[in-house]
Amino acid sequence: MQLSHLTFEVKDSIAYVGFGKYEKKSMTTLSRDAMEELRQIVTDLGVKDKKKEIRGVIFFSHKPGVFLAGVDVNLINSMKTESEAARGAEQGQYLYNLIEDLKVPTAAVVDGVCLGGGLELSLSCDRIYASDNPKTALGLPEVMLGVLPGFGGTYRLPKKVGLPNALDMILTGRQVKGKSAYKLGLVEAILPTERMLELVPALLLKPVPKKKGAFEKTLERVATENFLTRKIIFQKAREKVLEQSKGFYPAPLKILEVLEMGAGKGREDYLAIEAQAFGDLSQTNVSKNLQHIFFMTDKSKKMDNKDQIKAVERGAVLGAGVMGGGIAWLFANNDQAPVMKDITQAALELGLKQASGNFASALKKKRMSEDDFNRKMRSITPTLNFDNFKGVDLVVEAVVENMDVKKKVLSELETKVRADCLITSNTSSLSVTEMAQAMKDSSRFAGLHFFNPVNKMPLVEIIAHPKATKETIDRLYKWALDVKKTPVIVNDGPGVLVNRILAPYLNEAAFLLEAGVSIQDLDQAALNFGMPMGPCRLMDEVGLDVCEKVGKIMQAGLGARAQASGLSHKLTETGALGRKNAKGFYLYDEKGKVTGRNPVIEALLPSKSVSMDESVLQLRLFLPMVNEAAYCLSDKIVDNASTVDMGMIYGIGFPPFKGGLLSYADSQGAEQVLSLLNEFASSVSSERYKPAPLLVELAQSKRKFYDL
Repeated sequence: MQLSHLTFEVKDSIAYVGFGKYEKKSMTTLSRDAMEELRQIVTDLGVKDKKKEIRGVIFFSHKPGVFLAGVDVNLINSMKTESEAARGAEQGQYLYNLIEDLKVPTAAVVDGVCLGGGLELSLSCDRIYASDNPKTALGLPEVMLGVLPGFGGTYRLPKKVGLPNALDMILTGRQVKGKSAYKLGLVEAILPTERMLELVPALLLKPVPKKKGAFEKTLERVATENFLTRKIIFQKAREKVLEQSKGFYPAPLKILEVLEMGAGKGREDYLAIEAQAFGDLSQTNVSKNLQHIFFMTDKSKKMDNKDQIKAVERGAVLGAGVMGGGIAWLFANNDQAPVMKDITQAALELGLKQASGNFASALKKKRMSEDDFNRKMRSITPTLNFDNFKGVDLVVEAVVENMDVKKKVLSELETKVRADCLITSNTSSLSVTEMAQAMKDSSRFAGLHFFNPVNKMPLVEIIAHPKATKETIDRLYKWALDVKKTPVIVNDGPGVLVNRILAPYLNEAAFLLEAGVSIQDLDQAALNFGMPMGPCRLMDEVGLDVCEKVGKIMQAGLGARAQASGLSHKLTETGALGRKNAKGFYLYDEKGKVTGRNPVIEALLPSKSVSMDESVLQLRLFLPMVNEAAYCLSDKIVDNASTVDMGMIYGIGFPPFKGGLLSYADSQGAEQVLSLLNEFASSVSSERYKPAPLLVELAQSKRKFYDL
């Protein structure tokens, strides 16, 4: 048998099937060719099994830290019809059934990532052994691609861990670490990474010992097999899914339907339902859009020369407080022992409190140990001077958003660090090109814009300017990947990318409020479009004072189309700053939860509210964003539509099921978008809705943003 993807050998009557030896990518996946080789191997195993030539089968990986990351998403993406996708699922099911039907004992030896089709393969084995490697994680993340596990995962996982645990994993795509997997009963044992293959053959030929708590698990299984109990479980799960997904994502509901319809059915009948559901989901617009995001994100994580780029080993933050403390947390969480400097002890304490709060949250959720918590907090060095700055590789300036202050700070900072130290500014709206003028060597300087809160928001904008070298931008990009952020490279300009496109959305919301649209109707329209929060709620999060300040900067930089609403100044005059002082459009309790709307702000709005069709409200809010994105492309802030969509999805939570802002625009068509903009330009504002020249060009040539 000639193999070029997998390995296969028999030693001491034990068959070993290996993945990843010939895989060039960091993550081993099952391609079409690899699946065909696996089919040949498993067919041969069936022959050897019947002839009593083998006593057991072990599936393992040659690549440390990766067992199988699932089926290659390109394979799913290549399926163009529901029936083709259903047939693909059936072929995978057939293959995994062959593994399950082998008479000899079988085991999956899992070290590292074991996801999707990788876990489904493991579940078709009699036993799963996991390594003590902290990278070991098992899960079925297909729901995040808008589909369901199609190779028997929805059939086998509930049998292994019980229905409630299986629903939790399948509906969320949640990955479980080795120890948690053992507690769930998903794996039979945790073994030392270095000795797994040495230990498993002997374990494979012994009966599986009964685990402590097996009696309770049996009772749980009997309970969940009860008709009424199952009905309640599914009802509660459906309510939770609708609450969390708002019905925008069909996959979780389809998963529940498959599990409920398949209850009590034999393997063949159940898997037929699963395969058909996979086929149906794979061709939905939501799945296509989520696959599009997967490919964009995957591409953003790749750097051809990453290994040759000098890494950041130690970081520093200049300016503590909430944002500085969040950035210090990021350095510390990635073992980069940060220095955190400010000019007052009170500011340093606030920064330490922020970092500690982020770590405490992880500790509470059992994502880190108390020892790690203490070690990482101790790694942060708070200081009122520059004594430790000679030892750092990257400094993030996070002082007050004032150009004169930033220039002064950067000029002084340059003299306190090594010549090869990267210097960055965490600015959200000021020009890094102008800041660079304050430095003698601005080639190692760039903007590095984090989104708040740093521990939750994945996006980082790396802001280039004419004098920044490629080496500087490459080092920052590598660092962002190393600390598990999603970086986008943007050129300098008012508000750069995300804030520039967000500004007209928030500004138009203010104009709509002035016109008499209620806070409730406005926010609900955005939520029903798929946004994580409405514009009024978002302005509270950003800070009403910050919104006013950014609005002025945008108007100064972009002209009449960015004319700020007069409401923004009136809002800040009331003293309402948003969630940070517990009063904005909404009122907040001490935990930051909304307790109601703010009557002081409501008194500023027209006493007679205006009812506007929700679809019109949504167009008024989102068309200006599309228009400004077109200007960003024309102005070379970014050079492609996917960077815009990455920024909007990971920066403000633009609905992933729509594929991103410009994917959404492309689905509507440039001609339709242009027509609506022209309509609003004549009926609402000729300046704010004036179509960008690029949009006019796309409509005339019948092209899309993604054709550029």
